[in-house]
Amino acid sequence: MTAGSPSPRALGLSIAAVCLIADQAHKLWMLNVYDIAARQPVRVAPFLDLVMAWNPGISYSLFAAETETGRWTLLGFTLLATSALAVWLWRAPDRLSASALGLIVGGALGNAYDRYAYGAVADFFYFFLDTERFGRLSWYVFNIADVAIVAGVALLLYESVLPSRDKSEEIAGPNKAKA
Repeated sequence: MTAGSPSPRALGLSIAAVCLIADQAHKLWMLNVYDIAARQPVRVAPFLDLVMAWNPGISYSLFAAETETGRWTLLGFTLLATSALAVWLWRAPDRLSASALGLIVGGALGNAYDRYAYGAVADFFYFFLDTERFGRLSWYVFNIADVAIVAGVALLLYESVLPSRDKSEEIAGPNKAKA
């Protein structure tokens, strides 16, 4: 770490805060100012629409919480998992890990807040591809928090395949690594 650069912990926490604020600001704007529910679908590009979708579950609407008990259980599980990730972030040894975990924690908190405030997560971005042969090929509807979570997971996967000096020393042995 160079002088003047934030610690991994401070960087990760800052990224989490920025992700949470950006996600919630975008959702508030889409719901209350732009009123996406009344305007949908809004064509942005030949492959992207803005829509209003409420997701009562997690990714791809898995574990949809149709009851209040289910909703609170899912929220509790989300907060428990996010707390574990926050502890990992707190102990992160480097800036890449902390950045990745900050993205995941910020996104998870954004979606958790929706579940608490609205009973479901607000999603808006709908990517698809219209084909003659197969019809419409589409992806799930998502939001900024989901983008942050996916980016954080991708960074953790990237980091896991990066050779580190400590790993190479463990594999080669202490005498061979110095040679």
